This record gives sequence, structure tokens and C-alpha cells, in this order.
Amino acid sequence: MPVTLRSRTFEGRVAGSHLLITGGVHGDEFEPMEAIRGLIRAFDDESNPLVLIQGSVTLVPVVNEAAFVRGHRMADDEKDLARTCPGSADGTITERTAHALSGLIRDADFYIDLHTGGTELSVYPLTGYVLHPNAEILDKQRAMARAFNLPFIWGTSPELKGRSLSVARDAGVPAIYAEYLGSSVCDPVGVEAYVDGCLNVMAHLGMLDRPQPASRIEHVVEDTRPDSGHMQICNPSPTTGYFQPAVSLGQTVKRGELLGTVCDATGNGQAPMHSSQTGVIVVLRTFPRVRKGETVCVIAETEINS
Repeated sequence: MPVTLRSRTFEGRVAGSHLLITGGVHGDEFEPMEAIRGLIRAFDDESNPLVLIQGSVTLVPVVNEAAFVRGHRMADDEKDLARTCPGSADGTITERTAHALSGLIRDADFYIDLHTGGTELSVYPLTGYVLHPNAEILDKQRAMARAFNLPFIWGTSPELKGRSLSVARDAGVPAIYAEYLGSSVCDPVGVEAYVDGCLNVMAHLGMLDRPQPASRIEHVVEDTRPDSGHMQICNPSPTTGYFQPAVSLGQTVKRGELLGTVCDATGNGQAPMHSSQTGVIVVLRTFPRVRKGETVCVIAETEINS
């Protein structure tokens, strides 16, 4: 049975670009869901509705409803939707959801995909994009990321497969993603930042009459290496156990600095983990139980651009 993503589309006063905004690609990422619902409420407000000058926007609060209902990152087929695109019309629930999402992306002129660290991780507020080989598309993505206005901007490998932005890359659709905290909560500050960020991009695209706020951007890093942006392979735990971090989210670390330790459930067999990079902690594990090979943190290297 085909999957139909529940969405709302709002049309501007005149024709123009079509912007797609999605949340809930993973079922345990809540700030995006609430932010997109907030945008829908703003457009539906009878007393003072948000009105587009031109163009249209399609809003999808929860792409992966099967995972959301399960209260988990993934649906019961245990496939990661962000590794399954473009999916299949007659596959498993995640493959069919990926197929439906990919169709929406291909039909868009611009795309924003909102994420968080989910249940087990927290992410420093950032916007990212793939380092697209088409210079015109890459420049549009850079401008969208700056307009969104979160502290960290991260351009990474265009070669990664299976993601929503992989579909956008192949379709020539300028696209960015955003990350804001996580850890199984729905932080109202993150929700507000996401609403503002989406409105900022709409204004940048000429869809809204809205002044651009003062810049909050602290770092811009573009990493051309093949696996850059693949968060799940960074700083893998050497063993299964309890992770105790020695760093904090957003902290700058240097090579050789202690990231944290992993021990067993009783505190024995401590395995220290040291950084092999210099940069900013953009992802940190907040769920203490870690399995062997799972990431404990992600460092965006700041020295590569110096």
C-alpha cells in the first residue's frame, strides 16, 4: 500500500518558487514537528494569518509516522529512513515512506529538512548542506543556511547516499538541513529557533516581507572529505557500557583531549576516549548507555579551513 505523507500546502498571492519543509524523518525528533505545526497554525490564524507574497510552501510535520507512533527513531522494519531514500513504492514501510518523501522533494524548488539528535544524542544548533558540484546550487544552499541563522554552518560531502538531501542533490533542488538539540525532549527555544529560521529562509527567497535578524553565526566549516557529515561513524565507542562525557556541546577541543570514558555497568574497566581532531563538539551522546561502535560525539574540524 502506498504511503501518503500528511501535509499542508499554502499558496502565495502570486506564483513563485515552491518550498518544502519537513520534520520527523526520524520518529523521535520533536522540535521539528512542533515547529512545523506552529507554522501551520500561523498560516491558519483567522485573525492575523501569515500570508506569502509569492510562491508556495508545503509543510510536513511528521514524515515517518510509523516511527513516531512507535516512539522510536525507526519504524518496526528497523530501517533508517535517512539511509533509505529514494526508497521503493512496494517495499517495507520505511522504503515506501522514503519513496513518498522523495517524490515531494523532486517536486520542490527549495527544501529544508529539520532534525534533532533524537533520543540518545544532542546536537549543537546548526544548518548544513552538501557541497554540491553545481556551483549555482551550492551558492543557493550557502545563502539558505546563512539566512536560517543558527550558530554553526557545516558544508559536507556530497557523496553520502540514502538521505533526503541525497535526493535533493540528484534532483538539482537547493536544500539544507538543520539540527537543534534532542535528548528526548521538545525544547521550546529550539522550536522558536526553527520557526524563525524557516521564516528567515522564506523571506530570503522573496516569499515573505520580513527583515533578516542580526547574524547568530559563529562558525562556517566546509569539509570536502568523502565521509564528512556521516555522524554515525564518528568517535565510535570501543566497548559496550556507560559513557561519561568529559566535554560539553559546543565546546572547542584539541587533538589528544579527553572526550570521555566508557565503563561497564558497575564502573569497572574504564576506557578513556581521546580526540583525534581539533574542532567544535557538534554532537554529544546524552543517553549514557552506549553500544560498541556507536558514536559518542561528533567533532566538526575547524582547522581544515585555516
